[in-house]
Amino acid sequence: MAEIWLTQDAYDRLKSELEQLETVGRTEIAKRIEIAREEGDLRENGGYHAAKEEQGKIEARIRELSAKLKDAVVGEAPDVKNGIAAGMVVTAKILGDEEVFLLGSREMAGDADIDVYSEGSPLGQAIVGKQIGESTQYTAPNGKVIPVEIVAARPYEG
Repeated sequence: MAEIWLTQDAYDRLKSELEQLETVGRTEIAKRIEIAREEGDLRENGGYHAAKEEQGKIEARIRELSAKLKDAVVGEAPDVKNGIAAGMVVTAKILGDEEVFLLGSREMAGDADIDVYSEGSPLGQAIVGKQIGESTQYTAPNGKVIPVEIVAARPYEG
């Protein structure tokens, strides 16, 4: 996994979620599975199957968070003078429409109501390193070439 930039607040939030899942989350789901097992025939036990499915989701989230935190770069937001980078809120004209989005990861945004594009997305790859006022383009998954003009950028403070 590529390194991702996180604010200290975002890192702390993810770390707290991970700790909660590894302790309380695992304990609670283990109890639910045990209670469901005691109900008898596991083949027809909807509660058991639902609990096992939930356990799988918890374990997947633990793996995801562990990997992200391992590869996280925590610190100050990037400087706009150095060009567009992960951790910035970008205003861009895309197909002539002005859009505001966070370049980075969904985890970085937390509960904020903002669109997020990763640096690895076609749009992200097209704008990383560009300066305010520059125009570029990217090819959408459907093959269409999309023009983009960088209007503004600022460090994300969430």
